[in-house]
Amino acid sequence: MNVNRWRGAWLASGLLLLLLLAACDSAVSELEGDQPVTNTPAPTASDVVAGEPLPTAEANVEPTPPQVVTDGSSEGEEEILTEDDRPARLKSVTASWDTNWNRHTIDYDELLSGGPPRDGIPSIDEPQFVSAGEAEEWLAGNEPVIALEIDGDARAYPLQILTWHEIVNDRVGGVPVIVTFCPLCNAALTFDRRVAGQVYEFGTSGLLRNSDLVMYDRTTESLWQQLTGEAIIGDMVGMRLRFVPSSLVSFDDFRQAYPRGNVLSRDTGYNRDYGRNPYAGYDRADQSPFLFDGELDGRLLPMERVVTVSVEGQDVAYPLSMLSEVHVIDDAVGDVDLVVWHVPGTSSALDSATIAQGEDVGATGVFDRTLDGQRLSFQFKDGVFVDKETGSTWNVLGQAIDGPLTGESLTPVVHGNHFWFAWAAFKPDTLIYQVES
Repeated sequence: MNVNRWRGAWLASGLLLLLLLAACDSAVSELEGDQPVTNTPAPTASDVVAGEPLPTAEANVEPTPPQVVTDGSSEGEEEILTEDDRPARLKSVTASWDTNWNRHTIDYDELLSGGPPRDGIPSIDEPQFVSAGEAEEWLAGNEPVIALEIDGDARAYPLQILTWHEIVNDRVGGVPVIVTFCPLCNAALTFDRRVAGQVYEFGTSGLLRNSDLVMYDRTTESLWQQLTGEAIIGDMVGMRLRFVPSSLVSFDDFRQAYPRGNVLSRDTGYNRDYGRNPYAGYDRADQSPFLFDGELDGRLLPMERVVTVSVEGQDVAYPLSMLSEVHVIDDAVGDVDLVVWHVPGTSSALDSATIAQGEDVGATGVFDRTLDGQRLSFQFKDGVFVDKETGSTWNVLGQAIDGPLTGESLTPVVHGNHFWFAWAAFKPDTLIYQVES
């Protein structure tokens, strides 16, 4: 059998399983008589300027905001289209939605159905957590998790769970967040889910654009692009969610850095085969991406993994194939001195049918390498990072674990670990980093 056809069959079977599960969830929901979320007035476009930092507190809650280096993703005011010119296929899929289709910044032909209906891949809205010790019973040390820490509250979200749910609505360190994962783009991103002081809850729309997850908020039913965090359709058009720094690392990396951290529980309220990858074999670098009909950027292979940053309006991609050889890249993007790290030991969530048996693709971290006015430079040695200025050693989550700077932490920079085709589709002017010979 042709290899690509074999891999396509694996993917098709996985998507069929997701469709069947979505149908079961829908039937259960109807039997239980779930009540719709009550709509409340949305802020107008004048309340928030796209790309501006959002408020860091809501009524009666004043958490310490996470340190963030701006992602620089604001691209200025996009033209807002005011005609509901959805094609018939899209109108059919969205007939019962209360979305304001007269406001959009994209061509409706760019949207494709991913298969499951809206909320067919159910978000986790009341997440439960267990200790790292309890999670060891079902989570292998090399499995990938999204690591998030805000104001001392550290949490890990295993991709073995996120693959089946894609969105977790949570509150970490007092900050309302959404933790998201799009398997088709390998995009693991976290956002503050407040806009103009109001907290929003998000779900999966069942639609894709450039193969990337399109989310919707359950208040206005506006549609949001996961990879960019911007509202693309509905009353919220012109607004953009603020990225919160998080890292895609191994469970071992997380529990060593945060021994008292908590892990998202498998007790989700849904019956899923957690630990199994329904997209087995999807991440081979030279194959074609699924449900993507855009133009491919041929500078890299479509499914090549890249570490991406957007700083001060400049987009840069660091190919993982290169980073995994050098492990450390000291760079400057705009006026920010960055360090990009790679450490082995994290499995791919999209390779083997069992995630714990996936190919070792490693973990990455991106940080501002200036600490207390001193610019540091790093080398990789014996599985850790060592700064040349003080000889302190650091882990992939930016913590100094030995030496004169023990206890210090570098400021994280918002970054992604995406497939090249998806990032390039949204950021076509991206510069690709090359090691000087």
